[in-house]
Amino acid sequence: MTTIALSKARGNPRPVRHGEALTGLSDAGQWVLDTLREWRRRSRERHQLAGLGERMRRDIGITRADAIYPSIKPFWKE
Repeated sequence: MTTIALSKARGNPRPVRHGEALTGLSDAGQWVLDTLREWRRRSRERHQLAGLGERMRRDIGITRADAIYPSIKPFWKE
């Protein structure tokens, strides 16, 4: 079995304790989940905006082009 010693990038070159490594992984995992949620939200909202009828678009003051443009943007772009 191979042992890998993790150490912090800066500061004291001591090995990272088990709890610190798990916290780092947890933070990274949370960032990934947050990013995926944000992408899903953008995709859903853009799809809904593109599907608005003429009357609804007029009510909120946007043209058809204003509704279509965001829907063709990739979900990962703001």
